[in-house]
Amino acid sequence: MKRAILIFFFALSVVFFAAAVNPPAGHADGSSGQAQSGPADAAEEDIDLPGIIFGHVGDGYEWHIMDLGRGRKVELFLPVIVRSKYTGWHVFSSKRLEEGGYLGFSIAPDGSPHEGKVVQRAPDGSEYRPLDLSVTKNVLSLMMSSLLLLVVILLTARWYRRHDSLKEAPTGIAAFMEPLVMMIHDMARQNIGEDYRRYSPYLIMAFLFILLNNFLGIIPFFPGGANLTGNIACTLVLALFTFVIVNATGTKHYYKEIFAPDVPVFLKPIMPVIEVFSAVMKPVSLTIRLFANMLAGHIQILCVVCIIFIMAKYGPVLTGSMGFVSVAFGIFLDCLEMLISFIQAYVFTMLSSIYIGLARQKS
Repeated sequence: MKRAILIFFFALSVVFFAAAVNPPAGHADGSSGQAQSGPADAAEEDIDLPGIIFGHVGDGYEWHIMDLGRGRKVELFLPVIVRSKYTGWHVFSSKRLEEGGYLGFSIAPDGSPHEGKVVQRAPDGSEYRPLDLSVTKNVLSLMMSSLLLLVVILLTARWYRRHDSLKEAPTGIAAFMEPLVMMIHDMARQNIGEDYRRYSPYLIMAFLFILLNNFLGIIPFFPGGANLTGNIACTLVLALFTFVIVNATGTKHYYKEIFAPDVPVFLKPIMPVIEVFSAVMKPVSLTIRLFANMLAGHIQILCVVCIIFIMAKYGPVLTGSMGFVSVAFGIFLDCLEMLISFIQAYVFTMLSSIYIGLARQKS
């Protein structure tokens, strides 16, 4: 247990050590067009709301931590791991991409079919996407949240190894984890049936993983702020786990209801198509529900925060009043997002247990 905790803090220390202060871009003499513009010019500039919002909810090859003023910011430049069709494997820091590209690799500009992704210039002048296995912002968030979840589970298990839960109530992290685990355990027993213990570990892990990442996405500072469960690739993989478990452990009765249901003869050619489509749509619904709700929640909060900057050019009175409304409403949305985070984790787990239970019916 001590080794796992040491590894966790060592990983965090490495991440913090990798943070670099990025100076403002400019000419060789240190001047730049943006630096020479005055406050009045800055106030008149239109705010790029779509860029701000989708820049926060999207993935990236660096992780912005904070601004230090005067164009300086603290960022984590993450490792880029790509395989070129022409020059093989390359591993380098994403900072090289911000400096104008590296070995023909660059970030595709806005409007490109590969916008925001690493591309390489081919010998004929065209751009193509190499095999990209880079550690992006969402990947790093996934690693940290998985490690944090592992530490929490091991700490909970250690308490139960050292105490008799029948004689004393759990304390510390075990007291927080027990009601969550028992809630999903009881859900599995009700929805799956007699062999529910076989599926409880997966359901509990899925619930805790989604809940933890939902909460981390609400935290506005590092190591939170990543939109992992608002990324459709992550929710799709979680839904595919449920899909594989459902169809790999389904009973004969489950497959009979799909391919040879007891229906009138004129419906027999149609029902298998409908049932197969229904089975395929289950993971799709799990994917879209979690992805859309978490993404929409993050966008709502960012839109409310951006009101302050939109009103900045209309004078101090309107800015102050709307700033108060924005902050108050933002706090309300944060609290609402916490509730939605729990509900979405619960709904995903409940539907997964129901789908598994339907596949385990024997008659």
